[in-house]
Amino acid sequence: MCRSIKTLRPPAIPDDATEEEIRAAALQFVRKVSGFRAPAAHNREVFDQAVDAVAAATAELLAGLEVRGHSREAAPAAPHGV
Repeated sequence: MCRSIKTLRPPAIPDDATEEEIRAAALQFVRKVSGFRAPAAHNREVFDQAVDAVAAATAELLAGLEVRGHSREAAPAAPHGV
């Protein structure tokens, strides 16, 4: 649908997605779905609410995903020679 939206889950990005990255993806999604790059003043509130809702759903999704081969917590490095 929107090829320019960046993948926000590991291993596409090395660490957790930032709030800014999540919001930017949500904004791109809402722009694509609505057909508006920037809404008219009378649509601004509902447009912004949609971006907030998509960003919240995205953050919840990313927090719940379990990606094989990627640990949520960094494993401690093994000492050399062990």
